[in-house]
Amino acid sequence: MRQYNTIAESKNFIVLDDYAKYSMVSEPLVGYQTEFALEREFIQDLINQGYENPTIKSAEAMLANARTQLQELNNMVFSDGEWARYVEEYLDKPSDNLVEKTRKIHDNYIHDFVFDDGHIQNIYLVDKKDIARNKLQVISQFEQTGTHANRYDVSILVNGLPLVQIELKKRGVAIREAFNQVHRYTKESFNKENSLFKYLQIFVISNGTDSRYFANTVERNKNSFDFTMNWAKADNTLIKDLKDFTATFFQKNTLLNVLLTYSVFDTSDTLLVMRPYQIAATERILWKIKSSYQVKQWSKPEGGGYIWHTTGSGKTLTSFKAARLATELEFIDKVFFVVDRKDLDFQTMKEYQRFSPDSVNGSESTAGLKRNLDKDDNKIIVTTIQKLNNLMKSEGELSIYQKQVVFIFDECHRSQFGEAQKLLRKKFKRYYQFGFTGTPIFPENALGDETTASVFGRELHSYVITDAIRDEKVLKFKVDYNDVRPKFKEIESEQDEEKLSSAEHKKAMLHPARIKEISQYILQNFRIKTHRNQGGGKGFNAMFAVSSVDAAKCYYEELNRLQKDNENSLKIATIFSFAANEEQNAVGEIPDETFELSAMDLSAKEFLTKAIADYNAMFKTSYSVDSKEFQNYYRDLAKRVKSKEVDLIIVVGMFLTGFDAPTLNTLFVDKSLRYHGLMQAFSRTNRIYNATKTFGNIVTFRDLEAATIEAIRTFGDSSTRNVVLEKSYKEYLEGFTDIVTGEARRGYIEVVKELNEKFPNPEAIVTEKDKKEFSKLFGEYLRVENILQNYDEFTHLKALQSIDINDPQAIEAFKEAYFIADKDIAAMQELEVLPNRTIQDYRSTYNDIRDWFRRERSSKEGEESKVDWDDVVFEVDLLKSQEINLDYILELIFEHNKKTSDKIALIEEIRRVIRASIGNRAKESLVVDYINETDIDAICDKPSILDSFYSYAQEKLRVEAAQLIADENLNEQEAKRYISTSLKREYASENGTELNSILPKMSPLNPQYLTKKQSVFQKLASFVEKFKGIGGKL
Repeated sequence: MRQYNTIAESKNFIVLDDYAKYSMVSEPLVGYQTEFALEREFIQDLINQGYENPTIKSAEAMLANARTQLQELNNMVFSDGEWARYVEEYLDKPSDNLVEKTRKIHDNYIHDFVFDDGHIQNIYLVDKKDIARNKLQVISQFEQTGTHANRYDVSILVNGLPLVQIELKKRGVAIREAFNQVHRYTKESFNKENSLFKYLQIFVISNGTDSRYFANTVERNKNSFDFTMNWAKADNTLIKDLKDFTATFFQKNTLLNVLLTYSVFDTSDTLLVMRPYQIAATERILWKIKSSYQVKQWSKPEGGGYIWHTTGSGKTLTSFKAARLATELEFIDKVFFVVDRKDLDFQTMKEYQRFSPDSVNGSESTAGLKRNLDKDDNKIIVTTIQKLNNLMKSEGELSIYQKQVVFIFDECHRSQFGEAQKLLRKKFKRYYQFGFTGTPIFPENALGDETTASVFGRELHSYVITDAIRDEKVLKFKVDYNDVRPKFKEIESEQDEEKLSSAEHKKAMLHPARIKEISQYILQNFRIKTHRNQGGGKGFNAMFAVSSVDAAKCYYEELNRLQKDNENSLKIATIFSFAANEEQNAVGEIPDETFELSAMDLSAKEFLTKAIADYNAMFKTSYSVDSKEFQNYYRDLAKRVKSKEVDLIIVVGMFLTGFDAPTLNTLFVDKSLRYHGLMQAFSRTNRIYNATKTFGNIVTFRDLEAATIEAIRTFGDSSTRNVVLEKSYKEYLEGFTDIVTGEARRGYIEVVKELNEKFPNPEAIVTEKDKKEFSKLFGEYLRVENILQNYDEFTHLKALQSIDINDPQAIEAFKEAYFIADKDIAAMQELEVLPNRTIQDYRSTYNDIRDWFRRERSSKEGEESKVDWDDVVFEVDLLKSQEINLDYILELIFEHNKKTSDKIALIEEIRRVIRASIGNRAKESLVVDYINETDIDAICDKPSILDSFYSYAQEKLRVEAAQLIADENLNEQEAKRYISTSLKREYASENGTELNSILPKMSPLNPQYLTKKQSVFQKLASFVEKFKGIGGKL
């Protein structure tokens, strides 16, 4: 046989460099396409791509097919008894939930099965080594009954198990509606007990023109529309059309790789499926390691490269996945995954320790790291840059220095970097190194000769801030250049570097009057900026970046002094440490603060001790300034900022880089930031969270406009500024055309005018056509108002509504408080604003329509409505963001009762408030009964009305629970346990077997069984809605 030599090998990436779109190579379809036709065409395309298409309509048929596929994969045959046992004990264990099933795909996919004749064989669910051996099938319109009978559009089976679910909608339907439907299914019947559908890993939704995929996760904060993704090419061009999505994402090798290689099941049991740019970067690193090895191109920049992924786009997941996959290359001896010690919060530490015990902890000691180097069973070593440095300094000769080693640096722009690089080049003889950065060092922002490319080699993949904003993976910035303090304007707008660092300038910036004015501004505007101005106090938290430890001290003391008499004072914390005067690599780099406090001067240490003592008193902790305790303080503070227990954190350098807290939406800045430091600091605020968080709020108390524009230009692309920065107040007021999508967006003025003209009386909205029109219009109002809330001008406009225009004193006080002139007031008076009471009525009507719509749709599933609701998306998140909590409603009752003792008027007013609140609507009858049955005049203060109501409600809870159990003849012990659990988690669920155990004794084959189960569940769900958050025991 002739021998062939390889001349060139294709790179075989699943994220393609080139792809010709279907619409460019074929004629577009003419005419209307129904949902059914879209589905048929999609399935035919998959069959053409090599998928099998069996007919499977029931759970039994699905199990039988799974048996055939698993026997084929494992090259064996089950007897009927063995198969039943395998299903019962492993494949579809009755007690398994979503998490258990997902773990089987990721970790426990090999099961040691004992056959009847006593021999044992490993039975694989999937083959992860030779991915092409896994068989793909496509089935459609499978029916399954959980709480509701749902028909699923299309499912993809891998070796007989449904791992991907596709939900198709006809062209023109809002893609978010398709998402909401999947969301409803997961709650209702995907998770029916004992169902193979719990193996689902990925959902795909498409309306023909927009196609997205997302992970099936029960994590509520990961389950919002923001976490859905389009597929893309390597240059980040999106692939949206279903035809193209099918040819690329559903190509067999690609889909199997996404499912089995490029998804992560983390230590907190959350399933994460990687995004196209993360996969592209990982593939290109692995390809580079292989090709550099083949041409012996190691230990030089040409053998590695860097990945430029913008801050907030999930760099750590990508870099860690690349490190894990690099360990699977046979010729590689060790992979070092290098992080900065300060980025190791508790969560990431747990994640890394899973793969690399001993080597990840906060200590400087290199003993654990050395032990790991000698172990043969552990190819991956996660370590901190500090430890790696110490190891190279202290160890002259180690065997690892001669081996094939890959280095992956998670953040490759840190200041310790220079020293590590010099040592690394000297010590290691065969290494390939890769760096990840959100802000590379280019010639124009480098301070020395070294740039990111000169150290690491060429850029292998980029995903810059403009890409991330276009894909809605990070938010825009709204920057408020806030120099409203006229007497300090000159020093605040100083740009000269030398003057900025002079002692006089620093002293002027810390003038007590300036500190006081800025502190007042922060306290006045904090609740508005962080969306906490509603009674519920939900919303976000904020960070305040200051220029020095002295500044931190001044602000910390002044803010606490100004708010000491407030009953709802902000929880303020601070953190800083010693920053060594090291050589900086790049302009604007934020000096690295270490955990070593011994070099800190005395006054700074005293202040830090006091701040930590305040923190200890606030949270009942016991941290101090010695090195180990300070690290624990750092981690605890990071955790409390992420969980919103801390309202405002004052920082100098720490937390401005690498710290990730999606609940932060505002950064106050009194610090000269440039380039890299500016982008890093701003990026603390732009993580996606929910629909209320529309952008990162930046409020600067010195003139950073030129620096912001320059930084954004450097780290984005040519059109960056228009994409990265939020529109002006005027544009949101009057409307504008979106540059990216080209669509015209109406302004606040026009939306309010139309609401007033079309729907002056919300009670008159009766016909289905009106309901739809109102829902669209009020949804538009909620969106634009949610954005405007972040603008100071809008705050002024709202504040003006409560002022008597004819009272000159009130007007003067208003002008002084907000630094406003007469002409501004005149302009504001011309604007039409909705009164609060009207907004309340509108919200109430909007909630009613939403409830009505859901009821209608479930009761008339088969009937066609004359009105097409496809393009209506209910803004539930925005309603929830302005939610008022129950305590606030009770305090309102107390306040109103002081003004009027007329119970009928009081009830009318409170009904209005409750109905406008999406979370408290179910409690309307409870609150009204309480008012009717209680002598509110006898209650003397707010705390007493809270006590009185909760005692009343807890008694009601016990009575109504007993009544419900008796009426429905339920199993008392089990029912009480079920109700208690549901109240605790705040919703009733029918997953698992809990619900079955409370029903009266009845055979599941009895035709009445399902009806009974359904009606009991509905009653329990209403009961939980009514009493959740009340407390008490059954």
